[in-house]
Amino acid sequence: MWSIVSAEWFKLRKSKMVPIILAGPIIGLFIGLTSNLESDMEGLPINNWYIPLFSMNLTYALLFLPLITGVFTGIICRYEHQSGGWKQLLALPVTRGKVFVAKYVLVMLLVMAMQLLYLCSMLAVGMIKGYVDPFPMEIVWKSIVGGWVATLPLVALQLWMSIMFKSFAAPFAVNVIFTLPSILAINSKTIGPYYPWAQPFAMMYVGGNTDDIFFVPWEQLITVVGGGFLLFFLGGYLYFQRKAV
Repeated sequence: MWSIVSAEWFKLRKSKMVPIILAGPIIGLFIGLTSNLESDMEGLPINNWYIPLFSMNLTYALLFLPLITGVFTGIICRYEHQSGGWKQLLALPVTRGKVFVAKYVLVMLLVMAMQLLYLCSMLAVGMIKGYVDPFPMEIVWKSIVGGWVATLPLVALQLWMSIMFKSFAAPFAVNVIFTLPSILAINSKTIGPYYPWAQPFAMMYVGGNTDDIFFVPWEQLITVVGGGFLLFFLGGYLYFQRKAV
């Protein structure tokens, strides 16, 4: 398994992945530096570190995080869709199941790297603006890890779509179509908790209930995120096992 992951990583190193990983954190940094929420919250008994969290998470977790995960899955399957790459790969002494799992694991590692860089963006905003309040480490880490966990079903579905379609644009278009309605879904108490593309925002939103795991109830985490992960991962895994190459 490790050799397959290493081979996939070697291919990704040739695909200019670094600018894509940096895109979300840089946009978050720009939003955090340009937002004027400090003036609106002046005088309120609130930790200053929460201000960039509110402004940065709104755009990053709602749009860029789910969209960029789709770019990752499209790129990791790009080589195999070119010049009979699937046949060449599967002709090697590897199983289809291990190839699928290796690609999934690598994409999730890329998402975690992007989340850690986003954390660095938060710290940079606070340092530049001169915040003196104590850094809410527990809340911030819950937001960072929660956003990563929320992408588990999305990455599984997008990897499935990327394996299914030869065109990079097709799975990305599907991802965009389902990401944009999350802007409306988060404002609905009936749809938002069950909409998979809204979960990154829900699990990174520090305005949620801090007593819950990742700011959402356990039932929502298990059914929507956990259930969605099992459904999409097994669907993609079984599809890849039967895919004609």
